[in-house]
Amino acid sequence: MHIRPIRSDADHEDALREIETLWGAEEGTEAGDRLDVLVTLAETYERRRWPIEPLDPVQAIEAAMETNGYTRAQLAALIGQSRATEILGRRRGLTLPMIRAISQAWHVPAGVLVQDYALTGR
Repeated sequence: MHIRPIRSDADHEDALREIETLWGAEEGTEAGDRLDVLVTLAETYERRRWPIEPLDPVQAIEAAMETNGYTRAQLAALIGQSRATEILGRRRGLTLPMIRAISQAWHVPAGVLVQDYALTGR
């Protein structure tokens, strides 16, 4: 089994094509072992090449809105109209009652919402 490191986007594309052909290979077979190694190499390359930054609380709320189709009106129903506008505009920080309401209703982890984040100061 000749496998080489993934050092470039072209190498990554080649690995993904081979992973696709090996997909579903039985565990413990030569093809299955090759698949495991290639997936590990591809995942490592992807984490280095395209790191995912953790979301701040406002980004987490916006992601929940986009992913689940929630609207600003629904956020306003949870925390109040003016508060929703101020939070999304980064003019006001989240309070503990707001964090609890958003976390419970939208299943956004409270641990993400309690983090410090930059406000605009306006």
